[in-house]
Amino acid sequence: MKLSNRLQYIFYITALHLLLMGLVYQLLFQNKALFIATEVILVLSIGVAIHLYQSFNQPIAFIRSGIEAIKDKDFTVKFVPTGKGEVDTLIEVYNLMIDQLREERTRLQEQHFFLDKLIEASPVSLLILDFDERIAVLNPVALQTFGTAVVGKKLENAENALLLQMSYMTDGESQILKTDGVQAYKVQRSHLMDQGFRRSFFMLEELTTELYKTEKAAYGKVIRMMAHEVNNTLGATDSILQTTLHSLPEPEFSDFIEALRVASQRNGRLSQFMRNFADVVRLPQPRKETMSLNALAEQVSVFMRASATAQAVTIHTPQSLEPCSLYADVAQLEQVLVNIYKNAIEADGSEIRTEIRAHELCIFNNGKPITPEESSQLFNPFYSSKSNGQGIGLTLIREILVNHGYNFTLKTQSNGWTVFRIEFAMV
Repeated sequence: MKLSNRLQYIFYITALHLLLMGLVYQLLFQNKALFIATEVILVLSIGVAIHLYQSFNQPIAFIRSGIEAIKDKDFTVKFVPTGKGEVDTLIEVYNLMIDQLREERTRLQEQHFFLDKLIEASPVSLLILDFDERIAVLNPVALQTFGTAVVGKKLENAENALLLQMSYMTDGESQILKTDGVQAYKVQRSHLMDQGFRRSFFMLEELTTELYKTEKAAYGKVIRMMAHEVNNTLGATDSILQTTLHSLPEPEFSDFIEALRVASQRNGRLSQFMRNFADVVRLPQPRKETMSLNALAEQVSVFMRASATAQAVTIHTPQSLEPCSLYADVAQLEQVLVNIYKNAIEADGSEIRTEIRAHELCIFNNGKPITPEESSQLFNPFYSSKSNGQGIGLTLIREILVNHGYNFTLKTQSNGWTVFRIEFAMV
């Protein structure tokens, strides 16, 4: 075991003076006066050695005290000069270092305080990861979006569709992401340096309302233009077809007449097709009145039962925990439920269940699950996963529910059942 310099010095001085004392003891029997003088000198030497030891040990004591203060992060401890050059130089350097550390800590604390306040007051969602890519910090806006359950989890393990999409993003990347085809977010991933290491963070800005208005304005203009041109053409051509049909003799031109009738029917179907699109654009603002959600759900389920039976689908009577009243447009909400039931019947399942809970309506079906690719596109204008679908039903549902201010989702649960959930405020 290697001895410290302090112990080596003590052992050396002790051994030296013990040796001198042994030599001086030999003078006791030869010359007492010289023995006494030598003893005095030896005592003075021991005093000088102790003084030198204390002088050498003083800087070490200062250093030890300084180290303890730094370990305790106490940057208020400073030393007073002693009047000794070497020690005062050490004290001066230490005091200067402590001043700089204290100023740096104060500056960092002020920056962290400002950053915390900025994150807390930010109108956009901020999500910060730790060094292990786990969710560490959520500002209040992000907490409303994701909740506290995601803290401490990795993005891909948080069981959230939006966070799963965000996990594939790289630093510096910006994307517009959608969840359940309804909510849209502009997401940007970046990083900051913390203690010399990179930490990623995300900024999320909800664009649902802006995108909805932009989409509606765009497809509304296109539909109005298409409807105007198509209806003008169809009206003129159908008039010609009808005139020709009535002017041709039946027996002679029976094949030709049948072809004209087919063409006229096709014109009618195309005209109805365009009216369906135009109805979405011309949808009036809801005329709200107090209504019973229980009664409306019961009526629509009875109305759709015949269609369901034809497809070998069973519609169960809506279940409710308590009577629920809404302030809504009855006709428009009825159209919403009819379209939801229609889509559920066409999902190739065998059961449809309706549940009315506090502040929400849920319609379940055990048909074909919705794929992740379909989920992000569901409520896009006129999107349909069916080969012969027009995408008008979900677009109309979205228009009506958005105008009412209701939140809604459509997704397949882990148990295989697909649920259309509508959340609203009860009267």
